[in-house]
Amino acid sequence: MLVGLPGVRDWQEALYRDLHQHPELSHREERTAGIVAARLAESGFQVHEGVGGTGVVGILRNGEGPGVLLRADMDALPVGENTGLPYASAVPGVMHACGHDVHVACLLGAAELFARATQSWRGTLVALFQPAEEVGDGARGMVDDGLAELVGRLDVALAQHVLPAPAGWVGTRRGPVLTAADSIRVTVHGRGGHGSMPQATVDPVVLAAMIVIRLQTIVSREVGATDAVVLTVGSIQAGTKSNVISDHAVLELNLRTYDPSVRTAVLDAIRRIVVAECQASDSPRPPEFEFYDSFPLTVNDAAVTDRVEAAFGEYFGDRAQTMPAGSASEDFGDIPTALGIPYSYWGFGGVDEQAYRAAVEAGRIGADIPVNHSPRFAPLIQPTLDTGTQALVVAALNWL
Repeated sequence: MLVGLPGVRDWQEALYRDLHQHPELSHREERTAGIVAARLAESGFQVHEGVGGTGVVGILRNGEGPGVLLRADMDALPVGENTGLPYASAVPGVMHACGHDVHVACLLGAAELFARATQSWRGTLVALFQPAEEVGDGARGMVDDGLAELVGRLDVALAQHVLPAPAGWVGTRRGPVLTAADSIRVTVHGRGGHGSMPQATVDPVVLAAMIVIRLQTIVSREVGATDAVVLTVGSIQAGTKSNVISDHAVLELNLRTYDPSVRTAVLDAIRRIVVAECQASDSPRPPEFEFYDSFPLTVNDAAVTDRVEAAFGEYFGDRAQTMPAGSASEDFGDIPTALGIPYSYWGFGGVDEQAYRAAVEAGRIGADIPVNHSPRFAPLIQPTLDTGTQALVVAALNWL
């Protein structure tokens, strides 16, 4: 089957450049979805569009046998591109800063390879193209829109992500591989007034500052040393003018955890600290908490991952390694969980190997090697597309 890889490479590379140049934000992936649906139909898949909004599901049935779901996410980010590429984003303030365009191109390539070589496998292949991964509700949207009834009984779900690692590298990991994530919008209330008369006010800026400082003690003083937790205050918004004390401030927090009990404890601590600081500042109203962009914990099934790891080792040789656990988050797990099937999620590299090694030695990953969500994130086209396509095919053939 993989002998046919050069046959998809030309259109796949052109498609990738086109997707990169025309990124679409979460829940707005109409153009991308149309391209995906047309390509799947050309390859002979039964195509279902509009699943969960802009999601696309392609089904290729090839006799009796296991069912495998391969998933790619499609959405871009509200990030202005700064790569200087000739195929850089043509959409101001929007780019594929996380590599979902790579994922789409790889899965379309793998789908065509399976369609061309039906004599080499048996079963059902589901190619699922998911919207809105970046906001954490795209997978649930597809599930809620009847995905289980659409695809029928399957045996396994597989997914991957391009990473700032050497191109050609693939990495697997058993057990927890990505954190659960919670975003929290906290509104605290003060009493506004003139900047020259702070004694007549309750200053929400000072209140917010005290909350930020106190939140730093949660990880350092309330979480065990072996429990991985990341707590970030990513935004504080308050006031309109230097001599006006506002009547409220809004803080946006992001929490990443690997353990459900630790997650609960940290969320309780956040609430306790915010409420206590508001009381200490004599806030006239209780604080408000809004939870959004929630992601599940990604936990790779051990047996499934062992099969994928063995297949990768045989095919990729020493390019197949162990992927380190990450503090990023992903909603892919909502799909196999709802379908009642095990899953595995792996990473593959997209960075020039020599540049990567030099950056590691200099301790400058992130500075010299742009990471996901950076305005400079730009995976090498090759061998990245080849590797991602091969990884999907090799993994799926374990079952098919």
